Amino acid sequence: MKVTVVGAGAVGASCAEYIAIKNFAAEVVLLDIKEGYAEGKAMDLMQTASLNGFDTKITGVTDDYSRTAGSAIAVITSGIPRKPGMTREELIGINAGIVKTVSSNLVKHSPDITIIV
Repeated sequence: MKVTVVGAGAVGASCAEYIAIKNFAAEVVLLDIKEGYAEGKAMDLMQTASLNGFDTKITGVTDDYSRTAGSAIAVITSGIPRKPGMTREELIGINAGIVKTVSSNLVKHSPDITIIV
């Protein structure tokens, strides 16, 4: 099974690592919009494979949803943090837009995907 994790920050990277360690998937795609960030996190995680005893393939990609094709599950961890002076309503409005965009991009390449937010 293939799982995509969108957002390669602390939560996303931890999620990808847990999926690999628990052998929930044969392949994990870690996707982020920050150039090279997901690739670096994926390399870091792959270097721990022998130590953590997993053989899950973890790849990182920058904003290329075509690489998520065939994913059965996606976990969306991306979004912006709350900034000083920002209301919760403003934050949820922005992050809802991010989730909507990410979800539609995922469904284009994996029509039967289950999305976890």
